[in-house]
Amino acid sequence: MKITTFNPMIMTPKADDVIRLFEELGFEKRHVKTGLNDEGITNVRMRDANGFHVDISAVDRLPQDMTSIRMNVDSFEEAEQLLTAKGFTNIQGDKVGESPSARGTAFVSPTGFSIVVSQHIKHT
Repeated sequence: MKITTFNPMIMTPKADDVIRLFEELGFEKRHVKTGLNDEGITNVRMRDANGFHVDISAVDRLPQDMTSIRMNVDSFEEAEQLLTAKGFTNIQGDKVGESPSARGTAFVSPTGFSIVVSQHIKHT
């Protein structure tokens, strides 16, 4: 398994406020994906002048912000196997979110931190 991206991610019911904060810190929107996971989730990828990234994910059903690590990989199945062997659990049970360009889900460690694993789907 190859990790292609690794950065902080904030899942929040107040995405506009969090995005404004990061814009004030010098981050700019680089990419926006909408309608993820059949729940209308919107994900905004931001980057600053130093090349640091943060993702802000608008998840209305959350009662409060949740900070995670975003990890893009070349093989979702390998990442899932590695994490579950270490005791991580899929926060959606057996469900894996899919869009036309990616698939993924969040895994929570036995001690409580989370990693959002995503694999981009390459169209030929």
